[in-house]
Amino acid sequence: MSEPQFFHEGDLVAVLTSQPLDRVLDYKAPEGGCWQGAFVEVPLGPRKVLGVVWRAGTGEYDTAKIRAVIRVLDVAPMQQSMAEFLRRVSDYTLTPMSKMLRLATRAPGLGDPPSMRQVYRLGEQTEARMTDARQKVLAVLEEFSELSFTLKELSEAAGVTSSVVKGLVRLGAVAEVATPQDTPFAHLEPSMPGKRLSEDQADAVAQLQANAAGYRTTLLKGVTGSGKTEVYLEAVASCLKQGRQALVLLPEIALTSEFLTRVEARFGARPAEWHSGVTMTERRRTWKMVGQGRAQMVVGARSALFLPFQDLGLIVVDEEHDSSYKQEDGVLYNARDMAVLRGSLVGGQVVLASATPSLESWANVEAGKYKKIELKSRFGAAVLPEMMAIDMRQETLPADRWISHKLQKMVQARIQAGEQSLLFINRRGYAPITLCRACGNQVGCDHCDARMVEHRFLKRLMCHQCGESKPVPKVCPSCAAEDRLAVVGPGVERLAEEATALFPEAKVAVLSSDLFGSARALKEQIANLSAGEVDVIIGTQLVAKGHNFPKLTLVGVIDADLGLQGSDLRAAERTFQLMRQVAGRAGRSDKPGIAALQTHQPEHPVIRAILDGDEEAFWSAEAQARAQAGVPPYGRLVGVVLSSPDAQEAFEVGQAMARNCQPLTDVGAQIFGPAPAPIARIRGRHRVRLLIKADKNAPIQAALSAWTALFKLPNSLRLSIDIDPQSFY
Repeated sequence: MSEPQFFHEGDLVAVLTSQPLDRVLDYKAPEGGCWQGAFVEVPLGPRKVLGVVWRAGTGEYDTAKIRAVIRVLDVAPMQQSMAEFLRRVSDYTLTPMSKMLRLATRAPGLGDPPSMRQVYRLGEQTEARMTDARQKVLAVLEEFSELSFTLKELSEAAGVTSSVVKGLVRLGAVAEVATPQDTPFAHLEPSMPGKRLSEDQADAVAQLQANAAGYRTTLLKGVTGSGKTEVYLEAVASCLKQGRQALVLLPEIALTSEFLTRVEARFGARPAEWHSGVTMTERRRTWKMVGQGRAQMVVGARSALFLPFQDLGLIVVDEEHDSSYKQEDGVLYNARDMAVLRGSLVGGQVVLASATPSLESWANVEAGKYKKIELKSRFGAAVLPEMMAIDMRQETLPADRWISHKLQKMVQARIQAGEQSLLFINRRGYAPITLCRACGNQVGCDHCDARMVEHRFLKRLMCHQCGESKPVPKVCPSCAAEDRLAVVGPGVERLAEEATALFPEAKVAVLSSDLFGSARALKEQIANLSAGEVDVIIGTQLVAKGHNFPKLTLVGVIDADLGLQGSDLRAAERTFQLMRQVAGRAGRSDKPGIAALQTHQPEHPVIRAILDGDEEAFWSAEAQARAQAGVPPYGRLVGVVLSSPDAQEAFEVGQAMARNCQPLTDVGAQIFGPAPAPIARIRGRHRVRLLIKADKNAPIQAALSAWTALFKLPNSLRLSIDIDPQSFY
C-alpha cells in the first residue's frame, strides 16, 4: 500500500463528505497543507460540513470558483486500510460512500478544539439523608464506575434534574472535576497472569498464538461452558504484547458488564466501550483515542468495526452465529463477514467464537478458508446437560396452560433443592394475538400489517415492527362489541403468570428486553439472576446469549417447534442453534443439568439432531440441502424491497424491474417476484419484494448496479438492496 500523499497549500484535493452526494468535491488545500486521509471541515453551500481528503482533485471545474478547505481537524487521519475497507464494504453492499463515511464518523463533536470540561464522578463522601432522586444518581455512577458524565448526561441517565446532581456535589457524594475532553484509556497489562487453563484450553491458546502474525481467520468452536472467553482473552494478550490493538464484538449489551469485569481481572484495567449504552462523551473519547492508538482494546457492538483503529491486530466475534450481527437498517452489512474483510486488510487475526457456528463459517472451514479449533468438554467439573423431549401429544393440558405436568414436577424438584430453573419461550409480551370473539377481528397496528402484541405489565398493545403502542381496548375496534376480546397464545408474561400460580412459594423473574428501561437495569437483573436470587427464570432468546447462571440446573423449552415453520431458509439452522444455546445454560457449575424440550414433533429431524447431539451430521445434512438448492452459503441471494405510500406504485415499479432484468440474466441470475412482502405494510409504507438468486461466483454487484441504473424511480419510492439477506420479511 502506497504512502499517503501530502498536498501543499492551494493544491486541489478531492474531499469525500458525509452528505448525500454521488461524488467527491474539489477544494483547495488550506494554509499549511494537508495529508491524504486528513479529516477536514469544508464549506458546502452556506454550511460547514465534515469530510475526508480522499485523493488529489481533478480540476474539472473553474479553478477560480473552487473554495478552500476551512481547517484540518485535530484528529488522527484516516488510515489507508480504513479507506480501502470503506470502499470494499461500499462495493459489496452497494452503499454510497457518503453513507459509509457517516457510519465511520458516528461520534459527536469531532471538530471541537481541545478544551477542558466539567465532568462528574462518584465522590468520597456519603450523605445520611438520601432521597430517591439522589439514590438514582449514585446508582448510575456506581454502575459506570470509571466512566465520566457531563452534567446533562448524568441527569438524563438518572432521570433527575441537574439541581439534584449539583446538590450531591455540594455534599461531596459526587465529584465535579475539570478534565481535558479526551483522555487516554488506562494501560492494559498483558503480562498479568490469567486463569488456570485446562489442557484443551491451553492447546487452543497455543494454536491461536502460533497464528498471531499476519492474517488468519479461525473458528473457535467450543461446547457451552468450555471457556472460549478465556481462550480468546489470551489471544488478546498476545496481540497487546505486539503493541497492536484488539477489538471484541459482542451481540448483546447486557453481556458487556460481566465481560468487562473479566477483562479488568485479566489485564488490570477496563477497555474502551462502543455501544448504545455508553454516553456521547465517551463515544467521542473512544473514537479519538482509538485513532491515536491510545485505546488498546475496544469491546463493542457491530458498528465498532468502523472505528479508526491505528493498528488493529485482532478481531474477535463472540457468538458469531448471532443474527444481531446483521445490520437491517441503513447500511445493510453482516459484521461477521466484514470483520473477516477488515482483518485481511490490516493483516490481523480474526477469531469467530461460538458453540453453534453459522453454516457459513462451517462451510468455510470445510473449504479450508478458515482454521478450526475445537473445545469438546466443559471447564472443570461441569458436564453437558442431559437432553430430553416431552411429547406434548401425550399431555392433557387445559387450553390456558402451557407448562406440562412432567416439566412442572421437574421445576418443583429444583425449587426444593435450592436450584434454579429456566422456562424459555421466544415470544415477548403477554400474548401474540388479541381476538374479538364476536367478529373474529385480530387487533392490528394502524401503520403496519402486523398484529398488536399485548404487554400486560405495561398495560399496552405494542407493534413489534414499528414500535407503535396504545392502551388495551375495552371494546373491539372493528365491531365495537364489549367484553368480547380474548388473548390467544402465550408470551413470557403469560408464562410468568402461570409459573407464579403453579409455584407460589418460588421467586419468579422475567428476562425480556422490552421490560427494562435502560441497559443498566437489564444488567442489574442479570446480575441478580447470576447470584441465584431467583428460583424460576422466564426468558426470551436474550437468555441464550452467553450468560452464566451457576445455580441453573434445569432448562424447559415451552415451544421447541416455534421456529420450524415459515419460509426462512435458515429456520432449521436457527432453531438448532437457539435450542442448543438455551440448553447450554444448564449445569454450568458442579451440578449436572437437564434440558427438556416440549414439542409436538419429537420425530422432526431438527428436534432429533438437538436431542442426539450429533452436530456434524446435522450440519452435513443442512449443507447438502442448501447446496442442492443453490442457496447460501453455496449460492447468492439478494433481497430487493420497494416501499411506497401507494401500494399500486410499488407493485408497478416491481413489475417493470422484473421484466427488464437483462443485466441480471446476463450473469446467470434468476429473479423471483414481485410479490407483497410477508409484512406488506410497515410504518404506513407498502412493501413489495423481489428475490434474486445467482451462482456463488457470479459478479452480482456489477449486474445489480447496471440493472438499477435502467430505472428512474419516483421520489416517493424507496429501493433497498440487501446482499445475503438474513430476514425475508
